Amino acid sequence: MGTDTVRAQAGDDAAERRREQHGWYFYDWACSVYSTSVLTVFLGPYLTSVARAAADPDGFVHPLGIPVRAGSFFAYCVSASVVLAIVVMPMAGAAADRTGRRKPLLAAAAYTGAAATTGLFFLDGHRYLLGGALLIVANASVAVSMVLYNSYLPQIAPPEERDAVSSRGWAFGYAAGSLVLVANLVLFTGHDSFGVSEATAVRICLASAGLWWGVFTLVPLRRLRDRRAPAAAAPRVR
Repeated sequence: MGTDTVRAQAGDDAAERRREQHGWYFYDWACSVYSTSVLTVFLGPYLTSVARAAADPDGFVHPLGIPVRAGSFFAYCVSASVVLAIVVMPMAGAAADRTGRRKPLLAAAAYTGAAATTGLFFLDGHRYLLGGALLIVANASVAVSMVLYNSYLPQIAPPEERDAVSSRGWAFGYAAGSLVLVANLVLFTGHDSFGVSEATAVRICLASAGLWWGVFTLVPLRRLRDRRAPAAAAPRVR
């Protein structure tokens, strides 16, 4: 193989690697709006208000027959989502390593989370159980998807590039989270000007994060590629 051919191949490999890296950045762009708009700002106070509306005279709700103070319901749901994520993450990671098919697993986790987040639009009235279930699913899904997303980094960036590539991913995430949060705060604070109630404005903000997550997940799913898992070595015969 001639020198020019080697250089051309190296150039093609570098271009393909950059293409995957750019796609990889966009998953942070897609899912970070969940962390900022949903988990950090809007869902906690809103779900708590729904739970309080459904509470008994002593201020308790009773998911699965268990008395829980309405003001603590959101925190319990977050804790349950962490437990679920801890159970699912090792299985997802093992499946990705064994099969080499990270992309279908990433798609499943991302779109499960995006669908659950979008479904928060229907959180109103006394539907605190719906909100709690969707929160648990969405929060566990984003955790699982981030494990799969981060597992791509050693494949798409050599060691000398990984810090820079990882930093750009974080930057994309912060930019998207800030952009959508500002837009949502404009809608929330000016809901009367937009002709919607405060509760409806919150529900729109929650659902918009899920839609954003789902739409922009298409970019990494188009650009990232799966690598075949290395074949296990055959046992030696003595």
